[in-house]
Amino acid sequence: MIDLKPWTLPLIVAAIVVPVIAVFAVAGPALGVALGLAAGAVVVVIAVRQRPRGTIETASATDLRRHVLVVVSHELDDPAAIDRIKREADVDRADSDAEVLVLAPAKSGLLDRWATDVESARAEAQRKLVVSVASLGKAEVPAQATVGDQNVVLAVEDQLRSFPATEVILVTGSPEDDPEGDRAAVELAQRLEPPLSRIVLDGE
Repeated sequence: MIDLKPWTLPLIVAAIVVPVIAVFAVAGPALGVALGLAAGAVVVVIAVRQRPRGTIETASATDLRRHVLVVVSHELDDPAAIDRIKREADVDRADSDAEVLVLAPAKSGLLDRWATDVESARAEAQRKLVVSVASLGKAEVPAQATVGDQNVVLAVEDQLRSFPATEVILVTGSPEDDPEGDRAAVELAQRLEPPLSRIVLDGE
């Protein structure tokens, strides 16, 4: 996501449009049109990547159960992390009826996005889900699983439209290994209504 102040977009547009007009005048229509198309593409990319930064709405629950959304930017296989999830989600009691949903964003690299290669990203997200849900299952925490958008925050936002989370647990790598997860943690802490917990795992 590109985070720009509202007043910066007109300046960017002006900085792009003025050179295009100059090229039209100096080099002729052909080069001017080409530059104009390139400039338009830049503006579209910037506009698309801008998202409202208000509070993320969460679906209303129809029961009194706990509904825990576990977001795995990094696969969840650490026993200590599993125990922490059990405690924080209050699913370590035999009579717990909490609903646990594990969400894995289908993160892809820049080259994959340009090549529209989303299959590899979804396959990696599904691998994380298999590992994470299996690890939770071994600890007697039943969970469902789903793949989300490549952007962690947008994946959470999409899921909360239908999942009435009473709390969100974000599992990431370290800031060095998982910078996207680190950025998502900051934004989600600002925008979520349900309580947010973060578990940081070391290693790939």
